[in-house]
Amino acid sequence: MTEKARNRLLSLFWLGLAGAAAAAMGFASIYLYLKPGLPSVESLRDIRLQTPLRVYSRDMKLIGEFGEKRRNPITIEQTPELFVKAVLAAEDAGFYSHNGVSIKGLMRAASQLLQTGSIQSGGSTLTMQVARNFFLSREQRFVRKFNEILLSLQIEQELGKDQILELYINKIFLGNRAYGFQAAAHVYYGRDINDLNLAQWAMMAGLPKAPSTYNPIANPTRALVRRNWILKRMLELGYIDQDEYKNSITAPVTASYHGRDLDLNAPYIAEMARKEAVELFGDSAYTDGYQIITTVDSKLQDAARKALQHGLETYDARHGYRGPEQRLDAELLADSDQLVDLLNEIPVLGGLEPAVVTAVEPRQLQVQLRDRRVVEIPWENGLESIRPYISEDARGARLKSAEEMFAPGDVVRLRRVEVTAEENTGTGEELVEGEAPSPDPFAGPGEEAAPVEEPQVREEWHLAQVPEAQGALVSLAPEDGAIRALVGGYDFRQSHFNRVTQAARQPGSNFKPFIYASAIEKGYTAASVINDAPIIFEETNLQDVWRPENDSGRFLGPIRLREALYRSRNLVSIRLLQALGIDYALGFVERFGFERSKLARNLTIALGSSALTPLEVARGYAAFANGGYRVEPYLVDKVLDVNGETVYQALPLTVCHNCPEAGSEQQPREPVDLADLQMEAGAMEPSEEPVELRTLPVGPLDQAGEQARPRAPRALSAQTTYIMDSILKDVIKKGTGRKALVMKRGDIAGKTGTTNGPRDAWFSGYSPYLATSTWVGFDSNGELGKREYGGSAALPIWIDFMSTALEGLPERHLPQPDDIVTVRINPRTGLRTSRGGMFEIFRTDRVPGRGTYSSYQPVYSNDSGDTPPDEQPDEPLPEELF
Repeated sequence: MTEKARNRLLSLFWLGLAGAAAAAMGFASIYLYLKPGLPSVESLRDIRLQTPLRVYSRDMKLIGEFGEKRRNPITIEQTPELFVKAVLAAEDAGFYSHNGVSIKGLMRAASQLLQTGSIQSGGSTLTMQVARNFFLSREQRFVRKFNEILLSLQIEQELGKDQILELYINKIFLGNRAYGFQAAAHVYYGRDINDLNLAQWAMMAGLPKAPSTYNPIANPTRALVRRNWILKRMLELGYIDQDEYKNSITAPVTASYHGRDLDLNAPYIAEMARKEAVELFGDSAYTDGYQIITTVDSKLQDAARKALQHGLETYDARHGYRGPEQRLDAELLADSDQLVDLLNEIPVLGGLEPAVVTAVEPRQLQVQLRDRRVVEIPWENGLESIRPYISEDARGARLKSAEEMFAPGDVVRLRRVEVTAEENTGTGEELVEGEAPSPDPFAGPGEEAAPVEEPQVREEWHLAQVPEAQGALVSLAPEDGAIRALVGGYDFRQSHFNRVTQAARQPGSNFKPFIYASAIEKGYTAASVINDAPIIFEETNLQDVWRPENDSGRFLGPIRLREALYRSRNLVSIRLLQALGIDYALGFVERFGFERSKLARNLTIALGSSALTPLEVARGYAAFANGGYRVEPYLVDKVLDVNGETVYQALPLTVCHNCPEAGSEQQPREPVDLADLQMEAGAMEPSEEPVELRTLPVGPLDQAGEQARPRAPRALSAQTTYIMDSILKDVIKKGTGRKALVMKRGDIAGKTGTTNGPRDAWFSGYSPYLATSTWVGFDSNGELGKREYGGSAALPIWIDFMSTALEGLPERHLPQPDDIVTVRINPRTGLRTSRGGMFEIFRTDRVPGRGTYSSYQPVYSNDSGDTPPDEQPDEPLPEELF
């Protein structure tokens, strides 16, 4: 080599060295300048991915999901290996060999920038994408790129490759609110990532590059090109063989949008749980992946929703058809697209679909559905029974022709009905759901019956309408107040107002059992006789003269307490409260959990004039169901964090029948000689104050292994509870709740309630398994109709729900406590008798004196099943507020 060449080479060497030194100094300067502003990589170890709040039933059915980002974090061990390879083939094949930065990738990006004058790709590794997604923005600036490189180098030093990859798999945005591949698998395919195939994995691996451009739903053609390129890369890298490649590259695009499917329709429950979660955890409830496990039973919740909707629709049908919801211009009928858009803006309520009438014939309607189908509504599918609504008390005559009410452009509601019929029967009869076909009657001895073909199912559409009346249903577990089912209205999409917890309405006679319980606790018996006769009050706090009446306008004269309650006699309730004293009664009613401040301080509280929510009333009835203990309703049983660890556990007041009740014995009362009681109850003055509640110390439960809970305090004695339970069972056997006899159970009890108008209809009742309250009324406080009562509007809903809830459960009854005896009495005087008469139950210290049975002739006999002439046996006995 010549001297000249040697000098040239040396110059180039020093020039290169100087350039490298300058580059190093420049890089070091940039590092020193940017380093103070970089976040700590150590925080990635404890990073909390934004995971939505999820609400579940007690049997882990999903009820609701709240949060802007849908995410289902998974570990690297839970991620399919072949899917990981698809991601590496698409994004960073050298991930496991580089130190966080790919020089080759950066040089390629720089070359593209010099050639085109714009940024074509960032040359980012998976580590660099993790740095950007967790700490940086997506703005295309060189400073951000330098930060990304520096952070990537630090991340590689702090974390292992699998840890970095796991962060990437759970963090990356993949379109349609999905963050992370597990969430994306549910959004695009409706399944876990482990349940997808190679073609689908490759399709999802193509999303990170541009979720909108390569979205298989929005851009299936471009997404398919990207998928096939990834499959080819996997083949070239040796991740898959030729057969796997051929099978996957010909696979069709199967992605479609899968919104988060809820397992249970319980939006009122979901909203209550959401509010409680925010109270517990603040705004982080929406992002930290909490799982709320409620006390709700999915079977009971579904039954409650169906019962309430059916009950409101049945009530609504009794009062006539109000006509189409709206009428559209005729021009709209010619524009199919606009018509479909309009129908899709109308929510489906209670399962009732909106539709537009397109043609009307005398005995038939033709309507278009939201999915563009045109179906026919024959006369027998809801048209023949239409009677126009005039008022809550009047309907018009039945339609003679559909043209009298309908015209093209009318928006109506339809109910979809599946009709199942046997093939080749020639009868066209419907099969009852769950009923097996009859065996072949022509099969001889030892011969197999001819195979029965599966019955065909056809779809029918029936005319319907969305009820204007609203309702509520809540059901509690009596032993601890756990909410097993709750429906706050006809449909949450119609109104978010939760009538179980927010609607304070007058309960009417539904409140009477608490007044009667206070009387029995004080010294009255089920055989005490009170006069059912007119009474007039002139009191300043009632502002005017008050003449309370019974609904029928008739009075039965002297009547026993038991009969007065199951017949819901208003005048007896008022006289009873007058005798007890308002202060005593208010103090006693507080023991059921009612707030004194919400109760009126006058005699109208005997008739349920104080506004209460269905949840408050159900809590009160739970005491009759559980043996006399006060419980507090609760919804959230426990809360799990994102790792499945319990961070909250409810400890409700719980009834423990087998636990000793230390200090709970009441002071003995002096026996009351009921023979000396006068017919006019006002002669009895209150002689004692109610016993204050005592929260008993924590003790073991009778359920082995369950965590000890606070003991539920007594609301009333076991003896009073047993007597009240007997009377409330008579409400169903003989009184205003007789419709519930259809359930053929002896362990159910309850009370109807109806307020003036009537405006509110109630039925609250229980078995030892559940305490349930139902209410029907208008949000506007309008009248339900003169022929509507608790027994006609609310009780059928209670029956439908409780029939399902108690199905298959054996009858259970409260155990008879000590100091209870059964005595034969004169049914007219309530006094003991040695022959004839009827049996009544008493506390041993309150057995009445003897009377003479032959000294009177009863107007009617309760034991014979006869009823007084002014009341019909097949109709619920009415009751009214005042």
